[in-house]
Amino acid sequence: MRVILQRVLSSRVIVDSTIIGQIDRGLNLLVGIAPTDTEVELAWMARKCLELRLFPADGSEGRWEKSVQEIGGELLVVSQFTLYGDCRKGRRPSFSGSAAPERAEQLYDIFVEKLRASGLRVETGKFGAMMQVEIENDGPVTLILEREAGGEV
Repeated sequence: MRVILQRVLSSRVIVDSTIIGQIDRGLNLLVGIAPTDTEVELAWMARKCLELRLFPADGSEGRWEKSVQEIGGELLVVSQFTLYGDCRKGRRPSFSGSAAPERAEQLYDIFVEKLRASGLRVETGKFGAMMQVEIENDGPVTLILEREAGGEV
C-alpha cells in the first residue's frame, strides 16, 4: 500500500464539474492499493496517517508536535492506482503493480472506514472516476508512506 500524504490548508475533489469532497485544515491522502495488500496493511496505514505528528502545537511554524487527530483536522482520501505505475521500461507506464479494480475498491472502502472510525471528518473522491484534485499544500509538507504485505508492525 502506498499513500502520498499532504498536509493541507484545504483540498477538494471535483468530478464532472461538481465538488464531491472538500476539507479544510488536515490531510490529503492519495491512496494506491497493491495486489498483496490485506486489512493488516490498511490498519497500519490508517493508524500511521492518524497518528503522525505533522502539525505545530501552537499553529505557528514551530516543531511538529500534533497529529491530525489532536488538532481535530479533516481528511480527504482519493484513490490513485497510478502510485503503482512502473516507468522503468519503454515510454508508457505499466500498472501491473496495482490491485485489480474490484479488489482495490473493496480495500479502499475498508481503509476509508478505518479512518472514519477516528471520529474525524473524512471526505473521499469517487473510485475509478476521472477527478480533478485541488490541494492547498501547507508547508509544503508531502510524505510518501509505504507498507508492503508482511512488513513489520
